[in-house]
Amino acid sequence: MDRGVVLSEVGRFDLEEIEVDSPGEGEVLVRIEASGVCHSDLHLVETGWAHRLPVLLGHEGAGVVEEVGRGVTTLAPGDRVVLGWRSPCGACRWCMRGDVRRCRTPPGVRDRLHLADGRSLSQTLQMGTFATRTVVHSAAAIPIADGLPPEQACLIGCSVATGVGSVLNTADVWEGARVAVIGCGAVGLSVVQGARLAGASEIYALDLEERKLVAAEAFGATHRGPGAKLDFVFDVVGRPETVAQGLEMLGHAGTLVYIGLPQPGAAAAIDLQQLFDRRLRVVVSHGGDHVPALDFPQLVQWAREGKIDLAGMVTKRVGLEDVAQAFDDLKAGEVIRSVILF
Repeated sequence: MDRGVVLSEVGRFDLEEIEVDSPGEGEVLVRIEASGVCHSDLHLVETGWAHRLPVLLGHEGAGVVEEVGRGVTTLAPGDRVVLGWRSPCGACRWCMRGDVRRCRTPPGVRDRLHLADGRSLSQTLQMGTFATRTVVHSAAAIPIADGLPPEQACLIGCSVATGVGSVLNTADVWEGARVAVIGCGAVGLSVVQGARLAGASEIYALDLEERKLVAAEAFGATHRGPGAKLDFVFDVVGRPETVAQGLEMLGHAGTLVYIGLPQPGAAAAIDLQQLFDRRLRVVVSHGGDHVPALDFPQLVQWAREGKIDLAGMVTKRVGLEDVAQAFDDLKAGEVIRSVILF
């Protein structure tokens, strides 16, 4: 019997025995080797976040394909994969006009996972990686080259793709730009690494935790604290007060890149005169607007070449039974990333 961490109601989750069906047409069954514990999972636990309950938690995973469904020709049992929750559908208005980074309807599976009593489980962002095995659409399973440990590879599936993608895809930061990052957890540190890759001349790191500022400097930040007249500010926290702080730091024609998940009902006041006079922009990064099939291989290559540091982001290695403690560590700011190993 497989096991998984299941949210049965907002605020309540448990490690449960689950049943995993064989994959259907266009689907694959993946044995999970590693899964990062992400703020988005915690956000789901605390708010329900538009998911049908009960829901299998986890979305940042890497593993090995065990079985492929009918019609799957791009994957085979034994392939090592990173799971990606932003694979484009290929059929929406954005995909049809070639703008696959704006797709909002990634393909998924339905009713492949069940509790022991027969109830169907939904899957966090159509993944469900806090489990020994899961079933996903084949487009969401991206094969990767050997040589990257699972606890590092899984980070590419969300935090790294979101952070680096926010810089290179959403903002298109240019060489010599001056940038700031508000919030230096796993996504924020990936933003720092993306800014370094883009050739930013100054990278300001802002966080309430001293240890995270130290980490940001190790990953490439050049300054601590607020900057002034910046070209880009990346708000990874996503609170009204951080939006205000980010806008204040921008210079002429600067861009605020909003990354953090908002709390339900949160609203930010914007000084329209300031917005107009300084020609400011506010853009939203949805997972760094990444496309797994396009971006994951590049991120893996950069990691193998030492251009991005994945090993330094893994603070703790935990078991599936340790998810509650991993969430507590995340809330306390004790970790960059806890990774569940199987």
